[in-house]
Amino acid sequence: MSHPMNSQASDQASSEAAFPRLPLITAAALVVFAVTIVAIAQINKLGAARPADPGASIVAERDLRFEDQADGGIAIIDTRSGSLIDTVAPGTNGFLRGALRGMARERKREDFDRSTPFQLSQTQAGHLVLKDPTTGRFIDLGSFGPTNAAVFANLLTARPGVASNRAASANPS
Repeated sequence: MSHPMNSQASDQASSEAAFPRLPLITAAALVVFAVTIVAIAQINKLGAARPADPGASIVAERDLRFEDQADGGIAIIDTRSGSLIDTVAPGTNGFLRGALRGMARERKREDFDRSTPFQLSQTQAGHLVLKDPTTGRFIDLGSFGPTNAAVFANLLTARPGVASNRAASANPS
């Protein structure tokens, strides 16, 4: 006759033997390794693009006003010279339109003057920044990729009085 005590002991021993310890130890070591690598990367800021500093040294700057046209286009005016520097055709350049829409929404929400020009600048570190001086909000345009940043880079270097629809041709979407 078997004792109930022996039956429980053998069940416990077989359940411990049923799950090997090596995979459990390996999984735990992998988790500790991953957490350590992430912590080191965070502490040293490894792999992270450095964001634009709105107070960084500026090497080029332009004050721009974007005016909606009756046909759905956008006229881009250099406010220092008062000259048209570019136009965006209706239905083109989704990135430029989206960036401006976000900035304009912030002005409207805070009930700020909508006629104040935006500041487009390039920093010494190479960041291209669109800043709204009324709200203090800025967009690091390079963080959206080189194709989208090129749309605004073209506006920074366009000559006043030479409207070429460059903004629309740089990014047709």
